[in-house]
Amino acid sequence: MGLFGFGRKRAKTQAEEDIKDQEDKSKELDKSKDAEESTEQSDLTSETDRDETAAEQDEAEQSGQGPWDSMDPEAPDTDEYLDIGALMLPFLQGSELRLKANSQTGDVLGATITYKSSSLELEPFAAPKSLGLWDEVRADLLKANPSCKEVDGVFGKELTLPVKVKGKNLLTRVVGIDGPRWMLRGIFSGPAAKGGKEKDVLDGYLADLVVVRGDEPLAPRDLVPMHAPITPNQRRGEAEDSESKDDESAQIPGKPEGPFDSDQQTEVKTTLSRGPMFSEVR
Repeated sequence: MGLFGFGRKRAKTQAEEDIKDQEDKSKELDKSKDAEESTEQSDLTSETDRDETAAEQDEAEQSGQGPWDSMDPEAPDTDEYLDIGALMLPFLQGSELRLKANSQTGDVLGATITYKSSSLELEPFAAPKSLGLWDEVRADLLKANPSCKEVDGVFGKELTLPVKVKGKNLLTRVVGIDGPRWMLRGIFSGPAAKGGKEKDVLDGYLADLVVVRGDEPLAPRDLVPMHAPITPNQRRGEAEDSESKDDESAQIPGKPEGPFDSDQQTEVKTTLSRGPMFSEVR
């Protein structure tokens, strides 16, 4: 009996120890689950934060991206840009500029920048003051061209449009940017229509471009007037010539005509010494 009774106590003690071990293991599992849930929540929070940060960065980059309006205080300095009227074109090493003109009137209808095997055709249009024009133009192109597709791109909603050139189907990429009373349409062809280095270069070129809308009243979709290129050196030369002509045409009020005698010369000298008049002939 004694042995039996001892055995029961021992069995009871062992059972209590097993229960305690089980409880300890259960607590450890609960702690482990809590830690995992906390880690997962932290990862989700971090991922959400990263997504929000990336979205904010994308929005910031897009808001500070051209093409620019000439009246925008943040627009790039155009002193070294090529002036073709409605557009101020940045310099791009290795590029060529071709202007499309009306054969009868000579009016410039568009400009094409060629860079390596790619090209970018530019056309600035007048737009309503309160509404953009690109949404409407894009809808018209989609309706008229069943093979045209709308995609998201660097400049917002873009179109991919296959065109037939010399019997071959070539892919083009059409972008539109709305500005104050203008819309600029750009048509990329060649490798720049798909991707790669040439696309990046011409995208950057378009983003640095400045549009000069002017005050001339124009109907929506009318081309904003362009002209033959004026280089930075030509602009500087014209400015210097204008200043020179202004200096030559400056007149002294009341200056006598013909040969001077001594009294007249004295009178002129006295007149030049009277404050404001001196600045007119300096």
